[in-house]
Amino acid sequence: MLLNPRAEFSLAVRLQEPDGAEIGEVFSFLSKLYFRGKLTYAREFASGTAHVPPILIITADRGLVTPETRLHTTDLERFCQVDISAADERYLAPLRRDASDVATRLASDSSVVLLGSIATGKYIDALLDVFAERLVFPSEFVGRGDMSRGGLLLRSAREGRELGYIPVAGAVRRGKRPPKLDPAGRRR
Repeated sequence: MLLNPRAEFSLAVRLQEPDGAEIGEVFSFLSKLYFRGKLTYAREFASGTAHVPPILIITADRGLVTPETRLHTTDLERFCQVDISAADERYLAPLRRDASDVATRLASDSSVVLLGSIATGKYIDALLDVFAERLVFPSEFVGRGDMSRGGLLLRSAREGRELGYIPVAGAVRRGKRPPKLDPAGRRR
């Protein structure tokens, strides 16, 4: 839908214009619940430093970027060419580069919170190499799928309740599926 040159909705039109659209908005459109949950939660609880932005998004071929980074349709088309699950160096090299840069700028006692998938190595293999025990994730992610994690993050942000984090290194990352979240009322 976003890449359709005849699309007339605002986001698709902006992606074709010179200024483009913010990656945070684009990814939230593509993943209505999951990414929107991650971004909403991060905006509520993330803290940065003078040298490291509070929120960074993993991309298919650009490494880590802020949610305000502008994209165009050509950027999305390039993202589609890279399989992040297949250890493609077009994905891994920029990710390692940017993660290493972040690691050098962080205080040694700082943690890096991963809100992405923990069940596979597509993110954590490269990030663990750089951040080691400083890489943490919400313990409530274990056993949850993408949609459940997105709902959990949205609910936690709405309630102002930050989740508890545990180190990725040595953690059980796959487990028994927790009970479904109770239905939450929608905000109007």
